[in-house]
Amino acid sequence: MVVLNRENRSSFVKVKCPDCENEQIIFEKASTVVDCIVCGTVLAETTGGKALIKAEIVSQFE
Repeated sequence: MVVLNRENRSSFVKVKCPDCENEQIIFEKASTVVDCIVCGTVLAETTGGKALIKAEIVSQFE
């Protein structure tokens, strides 16, 4: 039987842009810079692990 450790699993998060308040879903471990699709503000930057999220997290999806 295989038991998965849920703490090591990554997820998606819905974030709100600090400039235009657009909400979009991004990957928690983004490997590239994530920009707002409306105004171009940087929402997340890569760190080699979990992304540095620079926007308000509205909700998290697992």
